[in-house]
Amino acid sequence: MRLKAPRIEPVDMDRLDEEQKAAIERFLNVPDDKVGGGKVLNIFRTLLHAPKALAGFLAWGNYVLSRRNALPPREREMVILRTGWLCRSGYEFAQHTRIGKNCGLTDEEIARIKAGPDAEGWTPLESAMLRSADELVANHHVSDATWSALAELGDKGRMDLVFTVGQYTQVSMILNSFGVQVEEGENLDPDLDLR
Repeated sequence: MRLKAPRIEPVDMDRLDEEQKAAIERFLNVPDDKVGGGKVLNIFRTLLHAPKALAGFLAWGNYVLSRRNALPPREREMVILRTGWLCRSGYEFAQHTRIGKNCGLTDEEIARIKAGPDAEGWTPLESAMLRSADELVANHHVSDATWSALAELGDKGRMDLVFTVGQYTQVSMILNSFGVQVEEGENLDPDLDLR
C-alpha cells in the first residue's frame, strides 16, 4: 500500500443512484466462494464513482479471469501476482494471494513469485511466464527469447498472457493512485506496505 487513506472514498452502498445500482447489480448476489466473497470490494465501490467506466472495466476483467483466457487458473494467478508485486500494489497482491491459493498456489510458490523468474523450482515455462511479466512491466515488450520460451502456450496463450499483465498493470495503477485500501480482515504483505 502506498497511501494510508483513500484519495477517492469508496461509494456508500446505502446511497447508490440508479446508474450505480445497475453497474454493481451483478455483485449483489455473488456466492461467498467467488471473488469478493459475496461483498462488493473496495476497488469496485471506488470505481462506482464512474459507473460507465466500471462496466467496461468489468467486461474486460471478466474475460481475463474467465475460462476464455487460455492460461490455466494457477498460471494466470502466477502472472497476476508477479505483476502486482512488480507494480508494488499491496491491495492487488493481497486479493490475488487468496485467489491464487484457491487456484492451487502454495505459500512457498507465492514467496517464489516475489523472488521472480530465476528462483529455483520453476519449470522452464513458468519461469518464462514470470519473465514475460517482468519484461512487460519494465519495457512494455516481451523479448524474442522469452516469446520463444512461451511457444508451448501457442499464439492465443501468449496473447492472453500479455492481456493479463496489461489488465493487472492497469488495475495496480488504479489501486495505487486512488488509494484503494485492503478489505477489512485482509492480510497486507509487509513487503508491500509502503505507507
